[in-house]
This record gives sequence, C-alpha cells and structure tokens, in this order.
Amino acid sequence: MNTVLVTGIEPFDGELLNPSWEAARAVHGQMVSGVRVVARQLPCVISEVRQALIEAITEADPILVLCLGQAGGRCDVSVERVAINVVDARIPDNAGKQPVDEPVIEGGPAAYFSTLPIKALVKQLREAGIPACVSQTAGTYNCNAIFYSLLHFIATERPSLRGGFIHVPYLPQMAARHPGAPSLDVNTLIQAIEVMISTSLAVTEDVKVAGGATH
Repeated sequence: MNTVLVTGIEPFDGELLNPSWEAARAVHGQMVSGVRVVARQLPCVISEVRQALIEAITEADPILVLCLGQAGGRCDVSVERVAINVVDARIPDNAGKQPVDEPVIEGGPAAYFSTLPIKALVKQLREAGIPACVSQTAGTYNCNAIFYSLLHFIATERPSLRGGFIHVPYLPQMAARHPGAPSLDVNTLIQAIEVMISTSLAVTEDVKVAGGATH
C-alpha cells in the first residue's frame, strides 16, 4: 500500500505544543485519496534533524512527503517555495546549540525548489476556506534545515519522490500566550493536510497563477 509521510516538529522555544506535530499526529493512520498517512515527529535539533528525516523516509517508504513546521505570527498555511543551504539560528535549538552562517549540507547547492505543486495547493486550500499563501522563505532555522535536507535527499537519492515544506500558525491555545498573534485550530490544520495530500497526488503540473511577493 502506498504511503504519505507527514512530519511535524517537537515543541521549542519554551512552547508546550507545536501545531505542526499536533496536526500531523492527528492524521496518522488515516486513508486519504487511497494512500495511508504515516506521521513522524522530528526534533528541533539542527544537527540531528536531517538523519531523523532520512530514517523516517526510509521506514515509511512514501510516495509523497509533507513536512510541517510552526511559524508563530503567520496568519495562514504557508506553502514554502525554496529551501536554502544556510543555518543562521536566531535562537538556540533544543540541544542548546545556535549555529550561525553554517551550511545545512556542506558542498550542497545554494538552494532547491519544492517539488510540490505549490500554486495548486494554495488554490485548493483557499477554495476549501482555509487561509493559504505561497511563502518565499522558510527561514534559516530548523524548518529550513528540514526542507533543504528533504529536497537534497530527493535530488540525490530518490528523484521519483515528491515533497516540500509547509509552515502553519500557532494553535489558538498557543496564541493566547502571545496576544495579537493569529492562529488556526487543529481541525482546520487537519483539513489542510488532507487537501494538500489529495492535491499533490492528483496534480502533476502546477497551475500558473501569481503567487509572488514584492518584498
């Protein structure tokens, strides 16, 4: 049976929850568009997360990988376009390390583009009533390290695999600790995952619609 791997990340920066993992674990074992969803939690430890991701891919043997991460302060489901080969940590990770201006993978290309149909994902999410956008940056922290590691693995080890990274906002109970911060509830995030899986499996050529940014 074909599988889809959905990853989330453990809580970090003093939070007790991470919306990416709460949503990912909620869909573990479900069937979406005829494929079985496997969820795995990744560490917020930059030196360990690449290997953890590769082990999860090897174990699940998926046809599609959706990596999710927390982006507190963002107001919508942000489908990432590009991963860059740099770690420049604003805060220490969960191992207390704070690498600055280091490559994700020594000698790797400067950047990779998502292999998901990012514009189609945003279109279908919006049509489902879920706030969504194309994001031009996954940051330079653990999330970008996951994204870059995934795309490097696809490019060098498994070119038939499709995958990408999606940032999600705080959960409401988290936003309550950050007055003024936007949030999406876990049921909306679960629906978003289902829409993104179905769309990624169905769409082989992305739609050509504007999704850029002026700054």
